[in-house]
Amino acid sequence: MASYHQILYHITFRTKNNQKVLHYSSNDDLLRYIWGILKNKNCKLYRVNAVSDHVHLVCYLHPSVALADLVREIKVSTSLWIKREKIYPRFNGWAEGYGAFTMSLREKDATIKYVMNQQEHHKKADFREEYIKLLNENGVTFDEKYLL
Repeated sequence: MASYHQILYHITFRTKNNQKVLHYSSNDDLLRYIWGILKNKNCKLYRVNAVSDHVHLVCYLHPSVALADLVREIKVSTSLWIKREKIYPRFNGWAEGYGAFTMSLREKDATIKYVMNQQEHHKKADFREEYIKLLNENGVTFDEKYLL
């Protein structure tokens, strides 16, 4: 019997200390780099976007790839690449942790649209507010002291 799967995630992570160092003019290079990492892991990237202090991705996760390993590789590889290429001179690394939320195929298009509109969205809300909303919408219990 064949194996079938559809493992969709909305993943987000932020810069260390919420530093607003991801300049829009260099984001295309960062987003392409992240896409390459996912492609090399047999994952499919549906949408990735970055604003000044965080990144969002919508992707299919290949069943042979552990979520924590993928996020760690994205964060470590992009940190090294950013520092080597000096595309964000004040970049000091990524914060510990991340948010990863599963979704159904029915939710995929709306989530992609949400990620595409990050620049507009963040004219009204900061990352902390957005993250708390995502945690609540996904039924995740959290301690606010770890959201700094």
